[in-house]
Amino acid sequence: MNYDIIVIGSGPGGYVAAIRAAQLGFKTAIVERESLGGICLNWGCIPTKALLKSAQVFEYLNHAKDYGISADNIKADFGGVVKRSRDVAEGMSKGIQFLMKKNKIDVIMGTAKVKAGKKVDVTADGKTTTYEGKHIIIATGARSRQLPNLPQDGKKIIGYREAMVLPKLPKSLVVVGSGAIGVEFAYFYATMGTKVTVVEFLPNIVPVEDEEVSKQLEKSFKKVGIDIMVDSSVESVDTKGDGCKVNIKTKTGNVTLDAEIVLSAVGIEANITGLGLEETGVKTDKGKILTDKFYATNVPGYYAIGDCVGGQALAHVASAEGITCVEKIKGMHVDAIDYNNIPGCTYCQPEIASVGFTEKKAKEAGYTIKVGKFPFSASGKASASGAKDGFIKIIFDAKYGEILGAHMIGANVTEMIAEIVALRKLESTGHELIKTIHPHPTMSEAIMEAAAAAYGEVIHL
Repeated sequence: MNYDIIVIGSGPGGYVAAIRAAQLGFKTAIVERESLGGICLNWGCIPTKALLKSAQVFEYLNHAKDYGISADNIKADFGGVVKRSRDVAEGMSKGIQFLMKKNKIDVIMGTAKVKAGKKVDVTADGKTTTYEGKHIIIATGARSRQLPNLPQDGKKIIGYREAMVLPKLPKSLVVVGSGAIGVEFAYFYATMGTKVTVVEFLPNIVPVEDEEVSKQLEKSFKKVGIDIMVDSSVESVDTKGDGCKVNIKTKTGNVTLDAEIVLSAVGIEANITGLGLEETGVKTDKGKILTDKFYATNVPGYYAIGDCVGGQALAHVASAEGITCVEKIKGMHVDAIDYNNIPGCTYCQPEIASVGFTEKKAKEAGYTIKVGKFPFSASGKASASGAKDGFIKIIFDAKYGEILGAHMIGANVTEMIAEIVALRKLESTGHELIKTIHPHPTMSEAIMEAAAAAYGEVIHL
């Protein structure tokens, strides 16, 4: 029952930390109360992408004539779409089981509670067992945030989890919040045939993105029939009748919408309640565990990574934090993570990908900037693919040519953003990007063209 490292939570932060710990020679255990892979593999990143792929295929079939192909009597089997998503998630979770065995990591199923003296109590089937570890890494993730005026009942007012496994396709849906979760489900359900309205409190949808990206997504969404309400807030929902009466406050007054279901996508909150942090003395602030830049808490031997600490709540961030944390414990020379070089991706159609400063934030930080923008309407590959919505926008420091940020909206841009992340990591300049020969015809050529546009050298505009 003694380990070098005990990891609590097996999401993309926890299981990656456990594997890296095992690679470095630590005797490692991982505690999980539900399913290996955590929310990401079972109820988040992976199954939602499976749903979105089904929606994309359905959309292609419905527009087959645009490609010179005849496809008749096209129907979506909503139950089959949901089943495929669940099967994909189950397969990925089994993959994590294999990785645990391969790396000789002990998997302990149950609910964990940290205790003083580097101990962890794990309760399963009414029985509690105590384990000891030289180092304890908390990676308990987060859950759907609940608002007092939007209480989730799992039937009419739902969170992301229920949205993945609805028994039938709703006729109408109000999505509250337009972050990644909100707009991904908005696209999925609208494409499958649901009448969707997105309600956003702030002036723009996907509010963390560059404003031009937000405006483009709003335009693309409206084109496929999604209603957008910005500067608006859901005040209350009446669920007494068959559906929901959604009371929405707007700048011009209150309106009431009828909807079969309301999806609350207003963010997440960390899973730290009942974890034993208070008794152990681990400090928290605003619902997150406080750590140093290498994820050590204020109590020696206790660490925290992922969505339960500050920083971006993203799977790839949690994984990087897990690796950094374990390598620091091993005594290796590691650099702290640069949180200004973390790519963010949203998988609706068109996709969104970004890294670094927005144009507004770069100006606020005092930079004199050059901005290059290249629309996919001028891309040969985008035209051939029938995916001309969107653009690439890159922001440079005018003085030194540093790449300050990049903002992309269009088909497959989530696969393209890594180029900019790598260039920023390597401290490349705008001119180096312009002189990096990109293959033709590709969507990625637009990156080179956007850089060239910033310096007055663009060819295809």
